[in-house]
Amino acid sequence: MRRRFALLALLALIVSVLAASCGGDDEEPAAGDTATAEEGGGVSGSLSIMGVWVGPEQESFQAVIDGFTEQNPDVEVNYNPAGDELPTVLSTAVEGGNPPDIAAPAQPGFVQGLVDDGALKPIDFAQETIQENLGDSGVAVGTFNDQLYGLFFKAGNKSTIWYNVHSYEDAGVEPPETWDEFIENGETLKASGIPAYSIGGADGWTLTDLFENIYIRTAGPEMYDQLAKHEIPWTDQSVKDALTEMAKVFADKDNIAGNPLQVDFETSVSQVFSESPEAAQVIEGAFVPGVVDHPLEAGTDFDVFEFPSVNDSGPAVVADGNMFVMFNDTPAAQAFIEYAASPEAAEIWAQRGGFASPNQNIDTSVYPDELTQRTAGPIAEAEVLRWDLSDLVPPEFGATTGQGLWKLFQDFVANPDDVDGIAQKMEQAASAGS
Repeated sequence: MRRRFALLALLALIVSVLAASCGGDDEEPAAGDTATAEEGGGVSGSLSIMGVWVGPEQESFQAVIDGFTEQNPDVEVNYNPAGDELPTVLSTAVEGGNPPDIAAPAQPGFVQGLVDDGALKPIDFAQETIQENLGDSGVAVGTFNDQLYGLFFKAGNKSTIWYNVHSYEDAGVEPPETWDEFIENGETLKASGIPAYSIGGADGWTLTDLFENIYIRTAGPEMYDQLAKHEIPWTDQSVKDALTEMAKVFADKDNIAGNPLQVDFETSVSQVFSESPEAAQVIEGAFVPGVVDHPLEAGTDFDVFEFPSVNDSGPAVVADGNMFVMFNDTPAAQAFIEYAASPEAAEIWAQRGGFASPNQNIDTSVYPDELTQRTAGPIAEAEVLRWDLSDLVPPEFGATTGQGLWKLFQDFVANPDDVDGIAQKMEQAASAGS
């Protein structure tokens, strides 16, 4: 679903961004530059930031920058929107010795590579602020090689399930609190005359999302971290237990709308978000309602609930998003990281919409509508918050069409009884990509 640019357009983008992305000045810093980030508004100088945000998102991020410059009026901030090509553009800037002061990539695996290459500066100076506002999970998702390098700023909740209200009412079921209730609801929905599940399995990432939500609840966050780092094998019993639970969704093919391996993500949404739905629910993130045009009204025609607890597991959220990382350790860069970790910075974008924050101290009432409050709030409130696992592993294993986990989970959907066999193939693929 990522945009593809023609080669000439990409080269033009790289040239323009590199020309603007140099962090700081070549001259000796002014007197204000000697201030530390903790001294607040005393910092001065220039600050370059590279991010993915364009269009309306760029306007919202500019509002965040404006909030920072109100506190630090002597800092000149230059934002360079690289869009979806940020990894390519940023890598070129790093290789050329001209990175921005701060960037906001979306892939922790990419950040890990930057850490391993020694390109990033640690942000330990902000650990107390991040701990205070984002909690243990916020520190965990920004830690690489046992040191804090990233600030999780913009998040997306991937632990939600969206349902057609009328389908639920016709079947006489309520949003479940437990996984067992969820599976029982599926049988009741089928008995009422509509398939329970709409699965966009033609896009393999939807299947990894489902597995991740089950695994973090059955195995816990520590084993989730170990699996992401391949410190335990994919043949571990914890993986097989999660696969066994996942198979309960796919065991009855008659309870799935269409062939799940031939239905893409957009179609899986439209099958539920319809006045004549073909399925009752779709298991995906908070972005679902905006994927397709539909005539339904929130609350009246469609609604959402949190991914249910499995075996008495506590609240957990699997998320994606963007984290700030720092290439040049300057007072202005430190001040921005400290500012971005504050609830005030998050609330500026939150009230504009199209944003969810992992900041635990944000006032959730600033979100522009009740539905956003319900999907964004759990990110900050969750006992456990972890990044999408498929973005934590090497992309050839976790996030490539036709291979790795995307392909292997599609194979599992076709044959959900083969738990041991698919686990073995996942371990082989993980070992080949490590």
